[in-house]
Amino acid sequence: MKKTRTFLNAMGMVNALGASVSEIREKLYLGSNDHIQKESNFIPDETVCVARVTSAMSEIPKELSEYDSRNDRLLMTAYEQIKDSVQAQIEKYGAHRVGVVLGSSTSGVLETEEALNERKLKGSYLKDYSYLKQEMGTVSEFIAKVSKAEGIAYTISTACSSSAKVFGSAKSLIEMGICDAVITGGADSLCKLTLNGFWSLESVSKDKCNPMSKNRSGLTIGEAAALFVLTKDESKIELLGVGESSDAYHISSPEPEGLGVEQAVKKALADASLKPEDIDYINLHGTGTEKNDSMESRAMKRIFGSETPCSSTKSLVGHTLGAAGATETGFLWLSLGDEDRLPPHVYDNEYDDTLPKIRLVSVNEKIAKKTNRRYMSNSFAFGGNNCCVIIGENNGI
Repeated sequence: MKKTRTFLNAMGMVNALGASVSEIREKLYLGSNDHIQKESNFIPDETVCVARVTSAMSEIPKELSEYDSRNDRLLMTAYEQIKDSVQAQIEKYGAHRVGVVLGSSTSGVLETEEALNERKLKGSYLKDYSYLKQEMGTVSEFIAKVSKAEGIAYTISTACSSSAKVFGSAKSLIEMGICDAVITGGADSLCKLTLNGFWSLESVSKDKCNPMSKNRSGLTIGEAAALFVLTKDESKIELLGVGESSDAYHISSPEPEGLGVEQAVKKALADASLKPEDIDYINLHGTGTEKNDSMESRAMKRIFGSETPCSSTKSLVGHTLGAAGATETGFLWLSLGDEDRLPPHVYDNEYDDTLPKIRLVSVNEKIAKKTNRRYMSNSFAFGGNNCCVIIGENNGI
């Protein structure tokens, strides 16, 4: 049976680099992370770096005020950038044929924290607080209501792989004929829950994260949203393959040799009908924690050798958790539109020599121009929940 091809027809995003595709593209290649600043209002008696969105965000429509949260304002900001493409799909196929699959690990936890603090201080919740803001399912429900898409709508919440796994689910919905188009991506917002959780695991760096460096000291938490319109309508960027695995090695630590990661990579390559040598760039999970950097570099060296260009963009936008998969796939999408530029790996340039050597992309490094480029993004989560996404140029249109 002929395989159904799927394409990423439009993208909208917001993160610490900016609140539009053009602004993010401009800053992505500069390699500056001066926008990542220290804050002291998350972890008691501690000051840590966070990658906060400081750009103005879109307002929530009044009729949907019960969904009003920082998380949904991030989503709204990304949605405004793709709404014309979404409406075109609805007009072409009907609202019932357009679905929504999003990833998140926070939803509106920030607003719940504020409401609980108000109750502690004053004995009652804030008047406009609704538990809807915290429910994971309402992330997709909100976008479905905003867009008026009437197809299947659900949220995937698997921590840091959430919005990578959505691509596999959305792709399957189209391949099975359940949808003709799917709004897919994810969002997560800064909150005390995640900062304190990772701090308790001794994983948060007080300074900006420094992936693959011998001087690394942990991750930097960020916030973001990225949304795509995935359809069977041919366009310039194709979703080629998605691979998933769950090695269940440990509740929070990755399998040391990256065996589960290797399984996810190989599944993505098989889904895309590609070989390792066909991949032209890898966006690493690259958190800047000792265990992640160790196992990921081992897996990448084992599969791809030492010459495939790689970089972690978390030193530019932080680890955006449930939004990381969509955000970093978005960076692939941007780079495929640029003939000879890749996202740089920004760190102190002191590579950890105990790690297998992989090729990290330098700031302002130019790559050889090539047709039919294929790029891959890695996303890994607690419990060994791994996902790899491969997208590429479609030069046949």
